[in-house]
Amino acid sequence: MLTIAIVAVFVAGYACIALESVIKVNKAAVALFMFVACWTLFMIAPGIYFPGVHDSVEATLEAIEDNLGETSTTLFFLMGAMTIVEVVDQNGGFNFVRDMLRTASKRKLLWRIALMTFLLSAILDNLTTSIVLIMVLRKLVAQRQDRLIYDSVIVIAANSGGAFSPIGDVTTIMLWNGGMITAGMTILHLLLPSMVSMLIPVLLLQFGLKGQLQPCRADDATGSDQELTAWERKLVFVLGVGGLIFVPVFRYLTSLPPFMGILFVLSLLWITTELFYAHLKVKEKASHRVARLLSRIDMSTILFFLGILMAVSCLKQIGVLTALGQWLDNVSGGNHYLVTGLIGIISSIVDNVPLVAGCMGMYPLTATGDMAIDGTFWQLLAYCAGVGGSMLIIGSAAGVVVMGLEDISFGWYLKRITPIALAGYLAGMLCYWIQTLI
Repeated sequence: MLTIAIVAVFVAGYACIALESVIKVNKAAVALFMFVACWTLFMIAPGIYFPGVHDSVEATLEAIEDNLGETSTTLFFLMGAMTIVEVVDQNGGFNFVRDMLRTASKRKLLWRIALMTFLLSAILDNLTTSIVLIMVLRKLVAQRQDRLIYDSVIVIAANSGGAFSPIGDVTTIMLWNGGMITAGMTILHLLLPSMVSMLIPVLLLQFGLKGQLQPCRADDATGSDQELTAWERKLVFVLGVGGLIFVPVFRYLTSLPPFMGILFVLSLLWITTELFYAHLKVKEKASHRVARLLSRIDMSTILFFLGILMAVSCLKQIGVLTALGQWLDNVSGGNHYLVTGLIGIISSIVDNVPLVAGCMGMYPLTATGDMAIDGTFWQLLAYCAGVGGSMLIIGSAAGVVVMGLEDISFGWYLKRITPIALAGYLAGMLCYWIQTLI
C-alpha cells in the first residue's frame, strides 16, 4: 500500500504539472511538494525497502543524500551553463551567430535553427545547446506565437542531435561508459535515424509558418556592447561556447564530473570579463558583470529540476522503474523494438536516466546477438531514450529548460507538438530497421 501511495502522489503531482495553465500553480512548487511527499511516505516504513538492514532509517537518509548528490551535479551543471550563456549573450558574444542565422523568412529560420541545434547538440550536450539557441532566438523573433514553434523545434532537434552522439546526451554517455556501445558504431548506425526524427517534425511544422518575420526591437547596442570592443566580444564567445565544448574533454582528461568542467569554464570567463571591465573603469555601473548576472538565473527552473529528479529517485528506490522494465520485457515477448520503443515513450513521462540505468542492470551484455556490444538493443535504447523525450515538454532536460525559459505550457505542447514529435520518433525507428536489412 505504501508503494501505491508514493506512486499516486507522483501521478497526482505530474497531473498538476501538466495542468499548470488550468490550476494556476507554478510547476516548481508542485515538483518540490512531490519530492518531499514521496520521501516522507517512504520514511513511514523504510524497512520495507531495506529488508535485513539493521537501521533502515539511517539507510534511507543515506539514500536521500546519495540521490541528492547525483541530482546536485545536474543542477550545478545547469546553473553553470545558464550563467555562461547569459554572460556571453549579455556581452554581445552571440551577435555574429545571430547575424549568421538572421533571415526575414520564417521557414528559412526554422530550418537554420533546426540544423544548427542538431549539430551543436552532438558536440555540446542537448541541455546546453538548448540554452544557447534560446538566447539567440530571442534576438531574432519578436512574435511569441512564432517563437513557440521555434522553441519546440529546438527541443526536438536537441534531443535528436544528442541521441547519435556518445557525448550528446546523459543516456548515451551512460551506455558508452558502461561499454554497451562504442562511439564509432553509434554514430554510424544512429546518425540517419536521428536526423530523420528531426527532419519529419520540421517538415510538418514549416507549413504553419508563412510570411516574413517582424523585426525585433533594436537591442543590439546594449551597454556592454558599447563598452567592449569587437575582439573582446569574440573572445567572450570563444571562452564561453568553446569552453562548453571543452567540458567533455576536461572530463576525459581529469575523470572529474562534468559540472566541475562547467564551473572551471565559468571561472575563466568570469575572470576575463572582470579584467575587461576593470580596464574600462566601469566597476559599479556595468550591469553585465557576472556577479550581477547571477541574480538573473531562473531559480524556479532549478527548483523544478530538483523536485522532479528527487521524486523520480524515490520511484527508483522503491523499485517501480525496475519492475516496469521487467513488465515491458514480459509483455513484449522479448521484441526489442517494442521494448525500447515503449521505453522511449515512457521516457517522455519520467526521467530517461533511471530508465536506462534500470535497463543496464536488467539486461547483461552478451558475446553475440542483440545484447552484445553495439547490438541492436543497446543502439535502439540510446535512440529511443534520447529522442523519446521530445514527445512531452517535460520529457527531457532540454524540454524542461526551454519550458522554464520561455514559459511554454504543457497543454500547448501536448496539443501542437506531441503528435509531430511522435511521427518523427517512429520514422526514425523505421529508418533504423531498414538500415539493418541493407
